[in-house]
Amino acid sequence: MTQKIKTILIVNTGYDHKRFIFKQLRRRKDLRIIVLNKEINWAAQYVDEWIIADTFSHRLAVEAVVKYSQKNRIDGVLTFWEDDVLLTSKIVDELHLIGIPHQIAFNLRNKFKMREFCESIGVAAPKHTLVNSEDELKKAAKDFKFPVVIKPTLGSMSSYVVKAQNSDEVFQIWRYIRQNINVQTESSLHDGIQLLMEEFIEGDEVDVDLLIQNGKTKFWSITDNLSTQEPYFIESGMICPSNLPDSQQKELLSIAENVLERAGVRDGCIHFEAKYSKSGPVPIEVNLRMGGDEVYWLPKRVWHVDMIDYAVKIALGEYFPSIVKPLEPFSYMASTSFVSERSAILSSYSVPESWPKELRVDQYDFYKEVGDSVLTPPDGFEYLGWMTTMGDNPIDASENLEEAKKLVQFEVIPFSNLSVIGKTKRSSRFKSAKVSQQSIKGEARLIKLRASSKKKQRQLNIGIACNKAATGGDSVESEIGAVGTTIEQTLNEIGYKTTYVDFNNLSEAISVLQTQPIDLVFNVGERINGSSLLEPHIASILDAMQIPYTGSNPFTLGFCIDKIRVKKLLTYHQIPTAKWDYMYEMTDKLRTDFVYPLIVKPGNSDDSIGINQESVVTNEKELKRQLEYMLHELKRPALIEEYLPGDEYAVSILGNENDDLRVLPLDRTIYDKFSGDRWHILTFEDKYGEDINLDNDPTLIVERPPKNVSSKLIKLISEISLDTFLILGAHDYGRVDVKLDQSGNPHVLELNPNPSINRGRCVPEVAEIDGLSYPDFLEKIISLAINRYRDERPYAHLQPVIK
Repeated sequence: MTQKIKTILIVNTGYDHKRFIFKQLRRRKDLRIIVLNKEINWAAQYVDEWIIADTFSHRLAVEAVVKYSQKNRIDGVLTFWEDDVLLTSKIVDELHLIGIPHQIAFNLRNKFKMREFCESIGVAAPKHTLVNSEDELKKAAKDFKFPVVIKPTLGSMSSYVVKAQNSDEVFQIWRYIRQNINVQTESSLHDGIQLLMEEFIEGDEVDVDLLIQNGKTKFWSITDNLSTQEPYFIESGMICPSNLPDSQQKELLSIAENVLERAGVRDGCIHFEAKYSKSGPVPIEVNLRMGGDEVYWLPKRVWHVDMIDYAVKIALGEYFPSIVKPLEPFSYMASTSFVSERSAILSSYSVPESWPKELRVDQYDFYKEVGDSVLTPPDGFEYLGWMTTMGDNPIDASENLEEAKKLVQFEVIPFSNLSVIGKTKRSSRFKSAKVSQQSIKGEARLIKLRASSKKKQRQLNIGIACNKAATGGDSVESEIGAVGTTIEQTLNEIGYKTTYVDFNNLSEAISVLQTQPIDLVFNVGERINGSSLLEPHIASILDAMQIPYTGSNPFTLGFCIDKIRVKKLLTYHQIPTAKWDYMYEMTDKLRTDFVYPLIVKPGNSDDSIGINQESVVTNEKELKRQLEYMLHELKRPALIEEYLPGDEYAVSILGNENDDLRVLPLDRTIYDKFSGDRWHILTFEDKYGEDINLDNDPTLIVERPPKNVSSKLIKLISEISLDTFLILGAHDYGRVDVKLDQSGNPHVLELNPNPSINRGRCVPEVAEIDGLSYPDFLEKIISLAINRYRDERPYAHLQPVIK
């Protein structure tokens, strides 16, 4: 009999430390795994099909799932990611799948509503109130007995959960959370930020993990939480099974079942957090998904129950009987969380190649690498990792854990003198931490880059700053969009981790840069929100966020867009360039020694925008026509040059002034086959025309390298191009365009500090002639950038080059 294949939709993969989940899912041979995620990522080897949508936008994500379901069967939906519990519940509603309806999920996940609900059914709840304004806070501070806890109503984990001992701290903490929490990067706050203040409950904290099917509890397991580090409730470890008396465990289970049943939860894998106080059990939080990371391994080892397997069964509607636990657990488990005492940079880390068998280390996961920043409160809420050990009894498991912890050795180092960390003064420990958080990450990136050798270069996470081509976009958008995709694919193929950063969506790009562990950005972005004039600001954003990047700085990128200023600077440095002038208004006076024909160009654009065959003029009437077109229609300043009829050379340069600076083999464009009435220029249509363009125009002759050209001319063109590259302060790579006059003399047209480096384009093609394959070429640029940041102090690349 053929086994029926069932399809499960997983909402959000989470980070790659969730790999164990997908490995376990993949063990089911009858399971087809579909993932709803913002992008294809590390989980690709476990996933059968992707639904690509931003899970932060619930409307768009649900629409994408519905569209997929119209042609494909979805049997169940599940998430293991707290931030997407509510999105998953919306999908449950929309597709009528087994799970927790959205209204129920929202009421339980919202801590204020959950406490209100508990009180309404006679279940103990901490005294609580919303504090969304300072007036509400003042009133609450008078009504509550201290200590109290302030937290977001929809936050995840223990992020921004802070204990206050007195009224002064209440105001400091409230302002700290309001100033630092970010709805753009905390996707769990999709439905907004509300702050809750509640009384602090003394007592033993536990996790109750449950499997509920058809309204019946099929399995439960209780885990003790060890004391947290206050005031931020940083988790320190767990013990499973619980050491609480059976009577207290029964009360905890009863209250969890009561809350869930009365709320309407009929099916789900639930992680229920509670405290056993002197007055009895008190619910703290309801997580409508499996417990994260090490929590999964505790019931798996202690009771031989795999919560992933059963969560899938519940979602698919596969009945299973109640799980009868043995009188004694199969093993006892202890876990610990590795934390740094302060925000810093991980400077060293070592663990044994294999753990001593007698310590019975079961699972171990360390999130950070040397050079990574570690943000601890108030700067952030990051853990270094965790470990679990087994034992024959609770004491045995705990002792094994303590001995195993000694074998995990790591150190953190203070920040450099140029860092602001440690130099800013806080009037309290809760003051705004945004500046220091960004500084820590920026300093960490620099340290990681400086520590990276050629061998370790491929361990870096490379961001690709680029512009995603819009569906149905024109050829320019397609060309610009293809560059980032090609670089991403190539770097992935040779072992890099990459993150795509699309600056056509600025807010999303900044969110990605804030949240992803990017070490260096490969900057090939040419637009922000569709505008090429904003190209330099991509580099500015990266500098402001202290993210190292390839290529030129914002000053050079911006300066080179302004062709008029470039002309002035090159003229000052006596770089040969065609006779020129400029106009901002029709009343401006032009130089009188011009010799026709002339060419009229936009003074502040690139990529031949605004240039066509009519740009070349042969008399005053044509000149006036073209100037009016430039100044009034395009609304750009006009750059006027004497027309150069000769061959055109693209001079590709790789390197920096003090690092392997070289001119690659030249690219020569010959116009001899142009018809008699066609000017020898490359227009916008020549580059991006739908029918005839650079790639297929039979009248355009391109030589790489040039043939039958004197070595003296090649040398001269190379040298004036190098001077131009250095004068304008370009970094890592660039292309200088040079054109010959009727006598064969070279004149610099412009420097493009951000030329296309897509496969098949000029710069990578001539690099291949020089012995660099396309992957080698990209790695060379990365290496050049690393060396720049390694050898210079921060922001040195922003200082003007004085020549």
